[in-house]
Amino acid sequence: MVPSTLAEAAVMAKDLRQQINHHNHCYYVLDNPEITDAIYDKLVRQLIELEKAFPELITADSPTQRVGAAPAAGFERVTHLTPLKSLSNAFSREELMAFDSRVKSGLGVDNIEYVVEHKIDGLAINLTYEKGILARGATRGDGIEGEDVTANIRTIRSVPLRLIAKDFEIPELLEVRGEVYMPRQAFERLNRERKEKDEPPLANPRNAAAGSLRQLDPQATANRALDVFIYGIGVSGNIKFDTHAEMLRYLATLGFKVNPHYQVFGSIVEVIDYCESWSDKRNELPYDIDGLVIKVNNMAYQQALGATAKDPRWAIAYKFPAEQATTVVEDIFVGVGRTGALTPTAILRPVRLAGSVISRATLHNEDYIQEKDIRVGDTVIIHKAGEVIPEVIAVVKEKRTGKEKPFVMPGICPECGSSAVRKPGEAAHKCINPSCPALRREGLIHFVSRDAMNIEGLGPAVITTLLDAGLLNDAADFYKLTVEDLVKLERMGQKSAQNLVDAIDKSKQAGLARVLFGLGIRYVGVKAAGIIARHFGTIDAVMRASLDELMKLDEIGGKIAESVVGYFTSTDNLELVERLKQFRVRMTEDKPTNQGEQLFAGLTFVLTGTLVGMTRAEATDLIESLGGKVSGSVSKKTSYVVVGAEAGSKLEKARQLGVAVLTEEQFKDLAQSNLHH
Repeated sequence: MVPSTLAEAAVMAKDLRQQINHHNHCYYVLDNPEITDAIYDKLVRQLIELEKAFPELITADSPTQRVGAAPAAGFERVTHLTPLKSLSNAFSREELMAFDSRVKSGLGVDNIEYVVEHKIDGLAINLTYEKGILARGATRGDGIEGEDVTANIRTIRSVPLRLIAKDFEIPELLEVRGEVYMPRQAFERLNRERKEKDEPPLANPRNAAAGSLRQLDPQATANRALDVFIYGIGVSGNIKFDTHAEMLRYLATLGFKVNPHYQVFGSIVEVIDYCESWSDKRNELPYDIDGLVIKVNNMAYQQALGATAKDPRWAIAYKFPAEQATTVVEDIFVGVGRTGALTPTAILRPVRLAGSVISRATLHNEDYIQEKDIRVGDTVIIHKAGEVIPEVIAVVKEKRTGKEKPFVMPGICPECGSSAVRKPGEAAHKCINPSCPALRREGLIHFVSRDAMNIEGLGPAVITTLLDAGLLNDAADFYKLTVEDLVKLERMGQKSAQNLVDAIDKSKQAGLARVLFGLGIRYVGVKAAGIIARHFGTIDAVMRASLDELMKLDEIGGKIAESVVGYFTSTDNLELVERLKQFRVRMTEDKPTNQGEQLFAGLTFVLTGTLVGMTRAEATDLIESLGGKVSGSVSKKTSYVVVGAEAGSKLEKARQLGVAVLTEEQFKDLAQSNLHH
């Protein structure tokens, strides 16, 4: 029953909030509920009714306000109170022993106590509390600045909106660090839901967590069942701690969810044994970890050791070795790519590998299958090639039963039924039908991809639907799509249709380099497209270019030049370019006009980690537009390594070789100074 006076309502509201916050903490943090869901729901309904009757009682920290913000137009950049340092990595016992030696040498002591915590495979966040109430939540960003995602952070039930006082002082201003993650069970449920909607599955829980936290609509984030572990403090007022373990206990008393698996050890040997023990049993956890974090436990020692510009000297991350898994090849599927190449793919019995559930793996081509003697029904060992693409690396032949079936590459295209031939000297079988629907579909998917026209919302499923509806024939048809066309499609509402039309319209300004790559000219990758676009400046100049003119360009060889010239001898291709012009797709690129714009000439850059203010492709475009080159590996010849968030082994190698390292901001400043040289 709702009380009749404001004073009575205020007392009741305070009591209900305390009860709900207590039970939230028991359920989401301690995993030890004290009441049934029905009783909990009743308490929440009572508070909602009370706040409806007396709106002046609604507070920002009320449990009813976890999802109350309207969808954002974007995320503002915010500066952290104290920088979030990244960690250097260790991959072996020897590297951990070397870390221990550096710590002891730096402090001049013989014995060190370490605290070891799980390295949660999620997204780093920074939370700020003012007078015990959550004021702001931000992503790590570049460590100095992040994105304000407060509305989305508030939807995470294990994040307290108001801290618990108990026996400890709560500072006026408190800044804490943690890791947002998606539990495996929630990730699997999300992918099941996406599959039912014909949406592509998300790659792994880490990507799902990062994408969920950056949803512009907090309600969408709330539906993703994110969780969090808090592991550190940035600003704590006058509160001091003797050890890191003491700080973790303090965080838990305030109501934060602290990972329970941290342990304190008296020697690096014990630390190493503990780290290696988790390599085998990490899959038993309900969340993903990609290693463990080792920290000097004594806080005075931490302060004495200090930090480099990038990472603290008192902590290191032990990263697990690349994972392998054993599973069974249940079938072999042959798909057709945009060039007509037939690519065999192993359909696997689902198995967890490196944080993802893997059900497919590339088999490359017929030679690869024959070399490894891969058969349907075989037990195989898989790994992630470059930690991205699952790949079969070996067959466990001792497990064969005799029922396994050898694979024979089809002589006809599985999409159109035309002949599939393998030319001498080539590894792939190819469909000879230039009108094969698979070539058209894959070509359209390539045209809208991230490094090409980068049209958000045009995934493979949507493109297939558009083709089935007769709305697409070639890439130019994207630009004649209307909201009215799209809303007639299944699962396409008015808002989604408008967003898609807006994204298509925005892509018209992508520029010549992206258009050239998007056209799918054989052998013309992102880099070659950029070189050609910046030299010639316009699509007309490219179309007029001779073989000799193209081959004079640095890094453009005969195969690429012949392919470009051959592409523009086709009437169909010339008509496509003309139609793109009619839709006002920009097919020009700024050409360097003087040496001042080429001050990266002779310099080689390596990009590593997640860049915040630009994509990898945009950074590459900028470097190449200033005359520099981008490489995928670090060597003594590398001029600069540009590091973003979560930088890994490339940063370590740069330090070992003494290669200059730039933060994203330093890189931008360097490029800006060159542009204004």
